[in-house]
Amino acid sequence: MITLADPLVRLTRLVETGEHFVDLGEIGALILVDRTRKVVSNPSRHFLKVRAGVADRLTRASRSLSLGGLRLLVREGYRPLSLQREYFERRLSELRAHYPSAPEDRLIELASLYAAPPEVAAHPTGAAVDLTVATSGGVELDMGSVLNATDEESSGACYTACQFISRQARDNRQLMAGAMERAGFVNYPSEWWHWSYGDRYWAAVAGQQHALYGPVKEEQLEEGTRG
Repeated sequence: MITLADPLVRLTRLVETGEHFVDLGEIGALILVDRTRKVVSNPSRHFLKVRAGVADRLTRASRSLSLGGLRLLVREGYRPLSLQREYFERRLSELRAHYPSAPEDRLIELASLYAAPPEVAAHPTGAAVDLTVATSGGVELDMGSVLNATDEESSGACYTACQFISRQARDNRQLMAGAMERAGFVNYPSEWWHWSYGDRYWAAVAGQQHALYGPVKEEQLEEGTRG
């Protein structure tokens, strides 16, 4: 497993495309979105936005699921870099308190299993989504754990390949994974809900020469909205 703390990810080259952002809540019924923020703590009004290329691939993935009466249900897309930094530092602080004698590089690796180091995080680039699968009426499929549950909270069920979940939940994860992978996304293995395309982690895992999307400040999205 390549983690987000791996130097391979950090050293991956970035060639920014400058691609614009798309609000997933405004592209039609093929993709469902959750505006309640019940399971995300992202206050940004742009939290359902992703790069245009990511939106196109999500549409493709959801269309393949729609043949079975299902849809992708997106909970979070863009996340401000400042918030990402806050998440990572909080997780690192918790681990330092829990493992006071552990080496710092080990703690960073452990923290990165649940919160991406800011310099390589995909959400601030518009490349990542946290999502699940639901019926066209919005009823979520059983995925074996709640979205955004940590290793401790889920007893390891947050890991995509976890075998200690029901057969139905495993089948549902495989169904989602098949649709997402065919559309070009990669999953972060410690979070079954996290998928990305175009970021540094995607490039490292998919064997691409460079990443396509770098971090974008929230103020830039505000300017784009006004324009």
